Amino acid sequence: MPSPKMELDHRSPWELLVATILSAQCTDQRVNQVTPTLFQRYRQPAELAAAHLSDVEQIIRSTGFFKNKAKHLVACGKAVTERFSEQVPEKMEELITLPGVGRKTANVILGTAFGQPSIVVDTHVKRVAKRLGLTRSDNPDLVEQDLQQLMPKSQWTAVSQRLLLHGRYVCLARKPQCSTCSIYRHCTWKEKGPQ
Repeated sequence: MPSPKMELDHRSPWELLVATILSAQCTDQRVNQVTPTLFQRYRQPAELAAAHLSDVEQIIRSTGFFKNKAKHLVACGKAVTERFSEQVPEKMEELITLPGVGRKTANVILGTAFGQPSIVVDTHVKRVAKRLGLTRSDNPDLVEQDLQQLMPKSQWTAVSQRLLLHGRYVCLARKPQCSTCSIYRHCTWKEKGPQ
């Protein structure tokens, strides 16, 4: 995977932030079906900050957990508008103060929108990193630290995106595709299937 690509459709850091919040417990494909309508109606943080929750809920309903996500999105729109002059912040310390934003989401924004080295640890990255023996931890913060120590900083964003996509399409949780795995020989997982 020489050029791993972010699969959430977006045209700005703000759109990526919204899409990433929506992607929790939801596929990127589903988020990409919902965001065109959402971004057409609410183009800027201030517009989403002024939205009625029920309107946002209706648009994002199919992403799951839509009530909480709608609350986070409206509150995030307010925070970005009031505290950051409608500009998505470019620092981890500021991003994680936004409603609905934790380290994973902040790392997505930093790496993809702002080109800052970052390691995104989602369920796919955690699973693949453990199977490859890159970490022993289940704690996303510790997995992030382990991967940071193993990889050159300049590669953090690309490596974590590769691990994510490998976990999403090859190294599946229930039925990993070991027979087609391009990194099979590097895998230390005791339960891996035949190649």
